[in-house]
Amino acid sequence: MVSKTRKDITTRDDVKLLVDRFYEKVNQDELLAPVFSHVDWPNHLPIMYDFWASIVLGEMSYNGNPFAKHIHLNINKEHFTRWLELFTKTVDVHFEGYNATQVKTRALSIADLFQYKRGLLGNRS
Repeated sequence: MVSKTRKDITTRDDVKLLVDRFYEKVNQDELLAPVFSHVDWPNHLPIMYDFWASIVLGEMSYNGNPFAKHIHLNINKEHFTRWLELFTKTVDVHFEGYNATQVKTRALSIADLFQYKRGLLGNRS
């Protein structure tokens, strides 16, 4: 269900809402929850706030290597598809506008890059 009073993602509180609601869905998802069961969420979520705030708001608050943090996970194309589905739905329920569209586009780019680096997409040429 889409909220009737959606706005664009313009503040760190908006990013926090997006991240919190998204990971609530991840942790309830039968495919994704087992993959992330080891995560220390109270310590991890602030990192995710920084990551997405850097991407969508240009904060430059994230300093890290996201791919390196995920390389050890036992994930395949199905996991990426579900992750993107949940992320997109979460954005669409809570937000609309330029930044909302951009964050979904960036999520797709990140998922594609991770899959490519893992050899899940093959050569695109």
